Amino acid sequence: MISREQVAHVANLAKLEFDDSELENFTSQLDKIVDFVDQLSEVDTKDVAPTTHITSAVNVFREDVPVKSQTRAELLKNVPETTEGLIRVPAIIEKEEDE
Repeated sequence: MISREQVAHVANLAKLEFDDSELENFTSQLDKIVDFVDQLSEVDTKDVAPTTHITSAVNVFREDVPVKSQTRAELLKNVPETTEGLIRVPAIIEKEEDE
C-alpha cells in the first residue's frame, strides 16, 4: 500500500506542491494503480508470444544509406554567417566576469 507520506515525498522530489485533499486523492489513485499492476503480474503469460506491433504492416522506408550530395562549401552558402569554414551562431552562455 502506498502511503500519503510516500506520495508527498515523491511530489517534493518532483518539485510539485499539493494541498491535503490532492495528496489524499493521488494516494488513493496510485494505490489503485499499484494494485492493478500486481493483478497483472499474476497472469500466466509464458505461452503468449510477444506483440511488438498491432498490425501486420511492414517497414516501407528506404534503406538509410549515406549519400554525398553536396560539398561543404555548397552547404555553407545557406547559412547567414561563417567563420573559418564553420557555421557561426550567437553565444548562448555569457562569460562571468572575475570578481
